Amino acid sequence: MGGEIDSKVKNVASNVRKSRKAKGKSQEQVARRLQISQNAYSKLETGKTKLTLLNLMVIADYLEIEVSELLV
Repeated sequence: MGGEIDSKVKNVASNVRKSRKAKGKSQEQVARRLQISQNAYSKLETGKTKLTLLNLMVIADYLEIEVSELLV
């Protein structure tokens, strides 16, 4: 089950990265909105650090998309 969860976490992280790029935003811009460093944000996008629901909500709001778009 751990592998399945890890796979889903990486999928969400990948969706965050794709959505950010599609909106023309840099990692630094999104990191500033989350009030974290660019390095910490990079770890969120690669799945090395798990995204919290609050972070997903802030990212979705900043990118003007629905949270559900990041979860598919």
